Amino acid sequence: MMLTFAIVVMAIMGAAFGLLLGVAGKKFHVEVDPRVTRVRECLPGANCGGCGYPGCDGYAEAVVSGKAAADACKPGGAAAATRIGEILGVAVDADGDRGIARLICGGGATCGNRARYSGIPTCRAATLAGGGFKSCEFGCLGLGDCVEACRFDAMKMSADGMPVIDEEKCVACGSCVKACPRGIIEIIPRSKTVFVACRSTDSGAVTRKVCKAGCIACRLCVKACQEGAIQVENNLARIDYTKCTSCGACAAKCPTGAIKDLLTRASKIAAAI
Repeated sequence: MMLTFAIVVMAIMGAAFGLLLGVAGKKFHVEVDPRVTRVRECLPGANCGGCGYPGCDGYAEAVVSGKAAADACKPGGAAAATRIGEILGVAVDADGDRGIARLICGGGATCGNRARYSGIPTCRAATLAGGGFKSCEFGCLGLGDCVEACRFDAMKMSADGMPVIDEEKCVACGSCVKACPRGIIEIIPRSKTVFVACRSTDSGAVTRKVCKAGCIACRLCVKACQEGAIQVENNLARIDYTKCTSCGACAAKCPTGAIKDLLTRASKIAAAI
């Protein structure tokens, strides 16, 4: 008798709760714009955060509500941007200059260590431990935080402990930029093949002592540039990409090789092959 009573009570309670949930569902139901689902289907599902929103779902909602640009998904590239533009009925410049991650450090094996580090093998942990173990306080620590952060297998560590970027795989999502505690990875337009691979603001004399590949603020690059696209500020050469034509004149004059000219390098490799 008691068992039967308990079953009946549970059944009544279940029906009551079901009814309440049904009423609550209708009362608090939020209509979802069907375009959000369609935009989400255009995205690669990387959830990298490169668009500035928490995952692909967050970006889909933001772009439909007008808070985000239709071409903000870096992994999706031009194809996704074009499809999203068609869904929203907006014009999208899918042929814009895509960015690519660049390592703003050329030290590697040429930059020695000022201390022995045996702590947690991450750049962030090493930075917290007295500012890192490298002689140059601005240089790459080579422990691979950026490689771990990359979701597209676009970065590998080289033999001399420096991250190498695979240009074919890099989508400029910015995950490596966020992961680097020293801020020595930047997203640069792909069309700009010249960049300064140094972040040191030490004087030229100090830089020479710790790194053979650092910028020594000699200003030979400034004199070589006919476009006025490069200046030395706070002991470091900086390129204005709105003026830079990637002619490579500055890189040709740089005595330490701190300015990289990827176009010339690629040509030399091709010629050697």
